[in-house]
Amino acid sequence: MASISKRMKKLRQEIDQKKVYSLQNAVSIIKKNANAKFDETVDVCIVLGIDTSKQDQAVRNVVNLPHGTGKSYRVAVFANDAKAEEAKAAGADIVGGEDLVQQIQSGNIQFDRCIATPDMMPLVGRVGKILGPKGLMPNPKLGTVTTDVVTAVTNAKGGQIEYRSEKGGIVHAGVGKVSFSEEAIAENVKTLYDAIVKSKPAVVKGTYIKRLYLSSTMGVSVMFTMDT
Repeated sequence: MASISKRMKKLRQEIDQKKVYSLQNAVSIIKKNANAKFDETVDVCIVLGIDTSKQDQAVRNVVNLPHGTGKSYRVAVFANDAKAEEAKAAGADIVGGEDLVQQIQSGNIQFDRCIATPDMMPLVGRVGKILGPKGLMPNPKLGTVTTDVVTAVTNAKGGQIEYRSEKGGIVHAGVGKVSFSEEAIAENVKTLYDAIVKSKPAVVKGTYIKRLYLSSTMGVSVMFTMDT
């Protein structure tokens, strides 16, 4: 721990955390200072001017990042018959019905994304209290309750991420790896930013995007702006 603290202290001395950098400069700084022994994740933190105690100001949706996240996701699909076969062909890792419910009830959750066809939702509802707190409950608004299981699986296995406002109106999301090119990271950040702007609740007044931060898993955060 002492070596990590020493490293972080050095980073904080080298980076002006009160300065607002351009997106391109922020990406460059993050990549330059990411020197852990693994491929660190690049994270974006967006502080929104919303009141999270009011349900009509919640921000939540999905977006497909053009360059993916650099992570591989295991996808489970609740489907029967022809839709089950479509899901398997699209690359779903787990496909089932009653058997999948039993697996989840036993605590054996070996997936990162969960999709369901509409007819399977009564069955999925039996494990809603397990999936919900883990952010895995299929949701029609997020495209995870659908008859188009091929597109849903393809998106989930590809560059799609979910974003949601947390306490304090903060949105956190991983937008790639430090091994990505600067251009790829910047394009992913811009895609996420644009999606969040489009998700602005109609009732929100005043400044919506308050602050933007970029960081890597083991690095310090850098404040940046989308303005050029």
